[in-house]
Amino acid sequence: MKFYRCSSPAPRFQAVTPGEKIRETSVLTSLVQPGAREKARQMVSGSSNDRFVVSRRRTGFGDCLWSLAAAWRFAKQTGRTLAIDWRGSCYLDEPFTNAFPVFFEPVEDIGGVRVVCDDDINTRSFPGPFFPTWWNKPSFDCIYRPDQQIFRERDQLDQLFQSQRDSDANTVVCDACLMWRCDQEAEREIFRSIKPRPEIQARIDAIYREHFEPYSVIGIHVRHGNGEDIMGHAPYWADTERALRQIYNAIDEARSLSHAKPVRAFLCTDSALVLEQVSVKFPDVFAIPKQFQAPQAGPLHHPALGAEGGFSALTEMYLLARCDTVIRFPPTSAFTRYARLFAPRVIEFDLNDPGRLILIEDNSQALMAS
Repeated sequence: MKFYRCSSPAPRFQAVTPGEKIRETSVLTSLVQPGAREKARQMVSGSSNDRFVVSRRRTGFGDCLWSLAAAWRFAKQTGRTLAIDWRGSCYLDEPFTNAFPVFFEPVEDIGGVRVVCDDDINTRSFPGPFFPTWWNKPSFDCIYRPDQQIFRERDQLDQLFQSQRDSDANTVVCDACLMWRCDQEAEREIFRSIKPRPEIQARIDAIYREHFEPYSVIGIHVRHGNGEDIMGHAPYWADTERALRQIYNAIDEARSLSHAKPVRAFLCTDSALVLEQVSVKFPDVFAIPKQFQAPQAGPLHHPALGAEGGFSALTEMYLLARCDTVIRFPPTSAFTRYARLFAPRVIEFDLNDPGRLILIEDNSQALMAS
């Protein structure tokens, strides 16, 4: 196979994560009672002088964890406590339940940063003033946040993080997609420090022992959307037949690479149609049984699927990171960020030319002829 050396890494993807709008404006998922300064009372340690970074997400796990890494980095730099508030999660139909302890083991410290992540988040009140300034409004006025306000806050948080300075606010609210707003070491720290709940980890380990350990596994992640507005991913699906051919080509290229053990391919996708099409082309591909939404009914991260949808998502996310080679289609999906950071070899599609493949191996990058 002929390789072409890259002149520079793939460009940084700046588009908003698909799912950014999910339940953002729900009354039931409004933040932590900000605005009424007279209510800023004693917090976790009993001191009204405590300063916080609140990481608020309701979207898929990739976005949640990547945005959490950015919030953690800022908390680390400024000596603040990190609060993880995932109420209103797209994986649960219980809007007041903090999804973090449902899916991950409790954690009190991440890299020297004190962490609050329990389900008591409903009873907590964080001290003002707040940043971004939107959260200094009375609570009732904060219920509805237009999309443009969310994007504005994302940019304000980005500017704050890039400035390397602290904010005068006692509580910094990170309630926007913060992908690309931290370095890879921050992301790695989050993935090393946060562990799935034991019952989820047991499921991951059992599948790994049976289906992964005897093989060199090629993990294939195909983010389709299944009728969802996939925004920044849309160019990859402008022509479905072409997209499927690109995926088939990537699988063939991955198989042609050297492997230490017999090769097996593992497919993760949010589309029953993609599973069917890829399985016809590659009958030996295996997938973990899971419940799909009806065709064109939307993504798998949906409250209607209940917590089991989240368990399945985490199982696939962590197994992809244990594959020998991972194919990311499209590479803009945050779901495979964990695998991108930890898998030994990654094949993804050039953002400027999706018809060309990028091989990432041993921290080097090369273009593969398509």
